[in-house]
This record gives sequence, structure tokens and C-alpha cells, in this order.
Amino acid sequence: MNLVISNLSKTYSNGVRALDSISLTIPQGMFGLLGPNGAGKSSLMRTIATLQEPDSGSITFGEVDVLKQKETVRQVLGYLPQEFGLYPNLSAETILDHFAVLKGITNSRERKEQVQYLLNRTNLLESKKKHVGGFSGGMKQRLGIAIALLGSPKLIIVDEPTAGLDPTERHRFLNLLSELGENIVIILSTHIVDDVRELCSNMAIINKGKVALSGSPESVIDKVRGKIWKRFVEKHEMESITSEYSVISTRMIAGKPLVHVYSDEQLSDGFVNIEPDLEDVYFHQISMIQQPPESAFVVSPSDKGV
Repeated sequence: MNLVISNLSKTYSNGVRALDSISLTIPQGMFGLLGPNGAGKSSLMRTIATLQEPDSGSITFGEVDVLKQKETVRQVLGYLPQEFGLYPNLSAETILDHFAVLKGITNSRERKEQVQYLLNRTNLLESKKKHVGGFSGGMKQRLGIAIALLGSPKLIIVDEPTAGLDPTERHRFLNLLSELGENIVIILSTHIVDDVRELCSNMAIINKGKVALSGSPESVIDKVRGKIWKRFVEKHEMESITSEYSVISTRMIAGKPLVHVYSDEQLSDGFVNIEPDLEDVYFHQISMIQQPPESAFVVSPSDKGV
């Protein structure tokens, strides 16, 4: 069952055009939606989740018209927003039971079985009696996904789920998503390239409310293969390098800038052609839309490509 988005647009009252004729077909499995903060990802997620109306366009999930059949969509939807509130003085078990009632699971035995199953599935069973105010960020995120899983949804949306998590919690959470994504549609909205690279069989890059690129990670990497070059430069060279070349990213390695450059043509002057990865694709697409060529560089905290 595919989620099909066609020509979706949304402009807010302050004049910000959050979505600009977005069209995507999202198949079963994990789908990564990459983009910087403010790209329009959350606006798209809220629209799919029936929390706001677009100005124009359509969304269908199988035979269901998402914009006209909101209650039908909500019956099969699990949604973990970027920020969500939990009552700090209530236990995880109590909160999950409360949301199960709101989800329409009125049979007490069925509700108890599902609550216990999801607490176990999200590795929270031993902490089910603890107040969530004392939970770590990762535990709260896992409780959030347990809430999203109530009622066996066919469509799950998670918005920036690993932001702020430590490496251990991040991997635990991503492994859980990966297990869930085998038989349903899961949309992973994030600005973290590694999350998409590790999990998703299909993806799109969105920026300034537009789809910049879509496809499998392998196919989008193919588009820049042979066109990414790297070189260490001196700090005083950065101004001339960014004015002469299409610099897509720069990072400091042992105090020295390492630049990645996009070029269709053979480069000399010390540049070495490298095998690209999804990070290079992402930086290239973002720099094309976000900044003019003379200043198009993105600072990355990673040391990839040395």
C-alpha cells in the first residue's frame, strides 16, 4: 500500500511557503525524508498526519483520501512528533494505557495485553512503574514510539526521532524502527544523514519546501559518482577556493580544512576524486538551493572522507 502525495502546497499566514508543489510516492518499508531545519519536513508530516490542511494538492494512502477521510486515516496512523508532552508524575504503563483508551481500545484485557507487549517491544517493561519524569531522552522516545504503535498502525510517521539521543540510545531506537518497517510504511523525517543511510531503502531530500531529489540511497549516490573531489587547504585559501569551486562541505581535520567539491570536469590543483556517499549527495543538494555558489559550503562534524 503506497502513500501518494501530489502537488502539495502550504503557505502560512506569515507568508512562509512551507510546502511548494511537493509530489512523492512512498512505498512500504522505511522511507527517509532528509532536509535541514526549516526545510518543510515537519509541515509535510503534520499534513500527512491530518493535523493541518494544505492549500492545494492531494494525499492518498491506498484507496483512502487522506485529506477527506481523516478519521479513517487516524485509525491506521501512528505519529511520533518532534516534540511531545508526557505527564512526568505518571508511570509509563499508566500513560500507555491512557493512550490506548484514546486510540479506541476499550476492551480492558485486550488493552492490557497490548500495553504489556509494547512495553516489552520497546525495552521498557522493567521500567513500566517508574515515573516518566525520570526517564532519559531515549526512554521517552521509545515510549513515544510505543504510543505510536498502539492499534497496529499501517502508517507510522516519526519526526526527528534521534535528535539529542546519545549513541547507545540512537542505535537502540533505530534498530526498533528497522524491525517495524518490514511490513508497513514508516516515514523517518530527519536532518541526520546517517539515520537514512543505515535504515531506508527509499528516500527524498527536501529543502525550501521543494523535493530536491528522490530515489534509493544507491541511485541518488550514482548521480554524483565521479563528480566529488576532496583536498586539504590552508585556512587563508578558503575564500579563493569557495569563489573558484563549487564547495559543498568543509570540515576541520587536526585544525586543517578538508573541502569536498562538486565538479563535472576533471580537477587538478591537488584535488583527488573520491567515492561519494549519501552525505555528499545531501550537502550538494542543500548547497544548490540554500546558498549561492560563491559561499556554498556546509560544516560537517564528521571526519568522513579523510
